[in-house]
Amino acid sequence: MIEFALLAFASMFPMVNPLGTIPVYTAMTGKLSPEEARRVAFKASLTAFVILILFALTGQFIFQFFGISANALRIVGGIIFLLMGYEMLQARLTRTQYDDEATHEYISDISITPLGIPVICGPGAITSAIILMDRASSLAESGIVLGIITLVLIITYLFLVGSQQVTKFIGENGNKVMLRLMGLIVMVIAVEFFFSGLKPILRDIFNIPS
Repeated sequence: MIEFALLAFASMFPMVNPLGTIPVYTAMTGKLSPEEARRVAFKASLTAFVILILFALTGQFIFQFFGISANALRIVGGIIFLLMGYEMLQARLTRTQYDDEATHEYISDISITPLGIPVICGPGAITSAIILMDRASSLAESGIVLGIITLVLIITYLFLVGSQQVTKFIGENGNKVMLRLMGLIVMVIAVEFFFSGLKPILRDIFNIPS
């Protein structure tokens, strides 16, 4: 159980990537009051939480409806993780483009998009939530996945609220170092997910007993 919880946390935390979210958040809320910025952080974290929980709980139904196999999603998820991990390894801090004019136009909705989706809750985080729930072999492990999602989003909210202090404390170079470390972890997880999905498919193709 502890091993599964550690795997779930190691999978979700880099995908949500609270540190990588901070530059986007601080840029978009720089002209807001502290109270307004906290509301944006809460709403963005809550939006991401709801989306991830919904996908975690309904992922299997989505598989059945569209005829998608969990192994195929593992392969695709591995590719997504690999690409995201590579970008993180290059210390590319932002995952969405924005400008001042666009920020002023949708300032009231930035907590939902782009902060909630796709900055915090991106395709990698959604894929990770679905795959982890599929890996859960018991009700307890399913609860662990939901708990880890909750924990990661709480950490994200706290990071956003304290973003000014965090950025000042670790500095720009520290931010890049942490981003690269998480990128390396993501790429390792990507290889694991990719081959865990590829092996069963190859066994079925070549009729190799498991």
